[in-house]
Order: sequence, then C-alpha cells, then structure tokens
Amino acid sequence: MKRAVISLSGGMDSTGLLMRLLADGYAVDCISYEYGQKHSIELERAVKNIAYLSENGINITHTLIDLSSAMGAFDSSLLKGGSEIPEGHYEEVQMKSTVVPNRNAIFASIVYGYALSLSNREQCDVEIALGVHSGDHEIYPDCRPEFYSALEHAFATGNWGSERVSFTLPYINGDKTTILNDARDAIEDLGLDFKTVFANTNTSYNPDKDGRSSGVSGADIERILAFHSIGEIDPVEYQDSWSVVLQNALLVEKEHKDKLYRERLTDEQYHVTRESGTERAFTGIYWDEKRNGDYFCICCGHLLFTSEMKFDSGCGWPSFHTEHPDAGIRHIDDFTHGMHRIEVQCDRCDAHLGHIFNDGPRNLGGLRYCINSASLNFEEMDE
Repeated sequence: MKRAVISLSGGMDSTGLLMRLLADGYAVDCISYEYGQKHSIELERAVKNIAYLSENGINITHTLIDLSSAMGAFDSSLLKGGSEIPEGHYEEVQMKSTVVPNRNAIFASIVYGYALSLSNREQCDVEIALGVHSGDHEIYPDCRPEFYSALEHAFATGNWGSERVSFTLPYINGDKTTILNDARDAIEDLGLDFKTVFANTNTSYNPDKDGRSSGVSGADIERILAFHSIGEIDPVEYQDSWSVVLQNALLVEKEHKDKLYRERLTDEQYHVTRESGTERAFTGIYWDEKRNGDYFCICCGHLLFTSEMKFDSGCGWPSFHTEHPDAGIRHIDDFTHGMHRIEVQCDRCDAHLGHIFNDGPRNLGGLRYCINSASLNFEEMDE
C-alpha cells in the first residue's frame, strides 16, 4: 500500500489533500501542531474530521505535537499575544504580518523525521504530501516551490535513508479552487459528504470565541472566493450571513484587482477592458497583424484566440471567426447606445474584449469576434 505523511492543520487545504490521498488508496499518517496560533480551533476541527472518517470505516493515524513553548516566542500576528489580524485581500502587503518565521521549515523538518522513521520501520517508500498552492506564494515565501526544492535537497543531504522519502506538492501550481474541485471528486469517490468534511475545517485567522469565522481576514476572503467559484456555499459558520461575507469578499477582490490593473495597464487598455471602452478603428496594434501566434487576455493572460482563427474583415479591429476551445469567452447582452449587441468578456477576469456579430465567414460558422487590440497580448510562434 502507498504510504503518505501530511501536516494536517485542520484547514481546507490540508483537509482537501487528505481526501485526495485517501481516494487514491494511500494509507495516511497525519501530524497536527499546536504552536500558539490564535486560531487553534483548527485543531478541534481536524479531530472532528478524523472522527468522521473513522465513523465511515477510514482509520487515520493522527499525532498532535505541541510546539507552543518554542514558536510562541516568535513574532507574528497569527500567534497569541501578537498584533491584530489584518483585514483585506490575501495578497496585500499587510498580510505579511501573519507570516510565522520559519514555520513551514519547522513543520517540514518534523514531518521528514517522522517519514524517515516510518520508512525505516516498515521498509517502505513514504511521500510527504503538502497542500501548499500558488495562492500562498505572494505572501508566504515558505510555500513557494523553490523553498521546498531547497529543503528536500538539504534533508536528503543530512539524512540516511532519504532515498525512500520524497515531497509531493500536487497543488503547487493550483489554488484553493483547484483544491476544492479535486476534493469534491475525491469525497464523492470515498462516499463521504462534502459539506460535512468542510464544515469540520477552519481557515479563519480570527474566529470568535464560538469558533465562527470572521469572514474578513485575508485567509477568509480567499476561502470564500474559492467556494463561490465552484458554485458552493461554504458550510462553515461565519459571524455574518453567507450573502454578507460573499458580497464583502467579492468587493475586496474587485478593489484589489482594479488597483493592480491601474498599475499595470496603459490608460487605453484599462479603459477598454475595465470600463468597456472601444478603441478607434484602424488604430489598434493588432488589427492588421498577420504573424503566426496566440492572442491572450491582456489582464489575466488567458488564451483566447490563435492566428489561425484570425481573418481580415476590413472593419478596422482584429477579427476572429472562432475562439480557442479553452477560452470560454462569455457572451452578454449589451443594450447601450440604443442598440442590441452581444458583448464578449474574458471568463477568467471579466475583461471587456469587444463584440460578436453574425457576419463572419459562412464556411467557418458565420461569426465575427470584433476584438479590441487593447484587450489582447500577442505572442509570436516560431515557424
């Protein structure tokens, strides 16, 4: 049987990972840590899920390690006695106060020692599986792939038997939405209940005395947006209603992205994509572009069109008869300027792209995506 060891915080990331490993047939040992965190309710939630699994015939080895005497001396708003937990978007600079110095190095060192011991006792290969993901990379340097690459090299250098122990980071290029989607499939395969599993988790850094999530910390915002993105209502209890915390999370996300767009885009690009503007005909840089390549959303980098889909319509804007199969471009009724048109938006970031008309090449479907150059980024392909 495949063996894995994970750090089970009691949060949604490690819990989702646990579900995936179990669905894939792993025998899993879980290690949780008391390290003086304000949100120690997460440990109670981890125990609840271990019990829920046991009730359904899935037995897990769960070890709780107390590090509070050591890590309680560290400086972080996440720890008891630290400063207030900041509110806002999870990628904003104030969230750096929630970093606990060297936390993941300490956790990984303990897990690695546990995995080495397990491997030696049972003469088996052991994977150390961690739920770190790209949503953590901006603020938490100890969640980045290069950190774990360096850590694995150091641990392998400093230990005998390391050839039988490896790190597995399945979500390192994904995000919380990736984890939830994967967990939903895994939980279904296990015959468990999605809502029960995630009701037995905590992500909030500042829950109240009754364990209800605040809904306003950066971690809360990220979690709320992830559940919304997969069309689910988060089953944990918040201090406000789901509609209130969701509305706040969407507003925080919008304001954060708008700030980034204003910093990164030109005035014209911002006006077109974020304010549904239109560049003047025959002025955009791509209306007469004939090179081979791909066209991406200028805001989020999502692939929208290829040069094979482009044609010369004579309208003065880049014209495409087809969108890329993975583009998922959104079509929206537009009644502005006293007419009815169909606006097209990027499904990933809501960027205004242009409009779609029924006067394209008949032999290719009859559509014409009339797109603003300012909404696109072109990357030439080598011949």
